[in-house]
Amino acid sequence: MNSTLEKFGYPNTLVKQYSQWALLLRPQQVTLGSLVLVCLEEAKAFSAVSTESFIELSRVIREVETNLSAAFSYERINYLMLMMVDPDVHFHIIPRYGSPKVFLTQQFFDHGWPGPPNLKQANETSQETNRVLQGFLNTQWKSLE
Repeated sequence: MNSTLEKFGYPNTLVKQYSQWALLLRPQQVTLGSLVLVCLEEAKAFSAVSTESFIELSRVIREVETNLSAAFSYERINYLMLMMVDPDVHFHIIPRYGSPKVFLTQQFFDHGWPGPPNLKQANETSQETNRVLQGFLNTQWKSLE
């Protein structure tokens, strides 16, 4: 297991396991449904990812967009590949909303809308809220094979 998977709570935060990628609930919910997609290969550069991983990535992205749209009706979606602190290939997936969203009676704001996502101002969530959110996504997730 690479250090990026570990940092984002794998396997406890797992939404969907693919053969080359792990899709995790992002512990800090920048916006409702924020995820992290981590490559399971030991790749420290995007160019080092295998052909198999690139092929599977197109399916993963279709599933992410289809399922997050169905779950939360986002208006836009941002994929951030920062890799400054966590060097393994991964993307932060941030659904974007022009108005607050509600989940479990909690309002979730998009503090950066309409500009870039504000990663420093996440919505505070409890471990229980994250557990329920992860469970909701797990049960609602549809594969597009």
